Amino acid sequence: MCYDIKTSLEKQLRRALLDGNQDHVNEINNKLSIFSTAEVHLNCVSGFDHPKMFIYTSDEPQEPIVASWGLVPAWSQSPDTIWDKTLNARGETIFEKASFKESASSKRCIIYLEGFYEHHHKAGKAYPYFIRLKDKDLFAVAGLWSEWEANNGEMLRTFTIVTTQGNEFMADIHNNPKLKEPRMPLILDQQAEEAWLDTTMTQSDVEQMIHKPDPLDMIAHTVAPIRGPKALG
Repeated sequence: MCYDIKTSLEKQLRRALLDGNQDHVNEINNKLSIFSTAEVHLNCVSGFDHPKMFIYTSDEPQEPIVASWGLVPAWSQSPDTIWDKTLNARGETIFEKASFKESASSKRCIIYLEGFYEHHHKAGKAYPYFIRLKDKDLFAVAGLWSEWEANNGEMLRTFTIVTTQGNEFMADIHNNPKLKEPRMPLILDQQAEEAWLDTTMTQSDVEQMIHKPDPLDMIAHTVAPIRGPKALG
C-alpha cells in the first residue's frame, strides 16, 4: 500500500526552513533549483517512478537531503533488481528483512506528505481515495533510508515509507480482499518525529512505536483514476 502520494517539495522545505530569515529563503530557492517545475509540485506521484524527494535524517534533522523512493540497500547489485519491491517497509518486520534491518537500526528518516492515495473495492471495481489529516497541510511519516555506491563511485540515496496496520478510518477505505488487513503509513506527531530520528533508541524502542495508530483526524474523498489497474492496492 501507499504507492501513490501527494507532496510539494516547496512546502516540505518551507516547513523546515522558513522562519522569516532571508538566508533561509535563499536556501530554499537554491535547493529547489535542482528540480524542474513539475518535480517541485509533485501532486500525485507514483513510487514506481522512483521520484527524487526531500527526506530528513538524524544526521541533520533540519537539513533535508535528496533521495529516491525505493530503498536500495548498500549490498544490492543494482537498483533495478530491488527498488520496485522496497517502496514500503512493513513496520512489524523491518528488523527481520535483509533489505531493511540495517536502516531500521541506524538510518531512519522522516518524509513530509500532503496526503496519500488508496483504493476502495466495491462490486468488483476499485475507487481511488485521497486521504489526509484534516487540519494539517503537511504531516510526517516514518521512513528508512540507505546509501548505495555505483561502480563509478556515484552515491545513490534512497528511502522507503514504513507502514503499519490501518486504523478504523482506513479500514473503511483500504479493503482490498487480497490483503489480510488494511495498511497505512506510520504517521508521526511532533514528539514521535524526534524519537524516530533518535539514534540511541533500541530495537525494542523502535518496535513500540510501530502500532495500530489512533483514529487521528483524517478525511478522505474520491478522486479520478490515478494509475493503471496493475497498481491498485
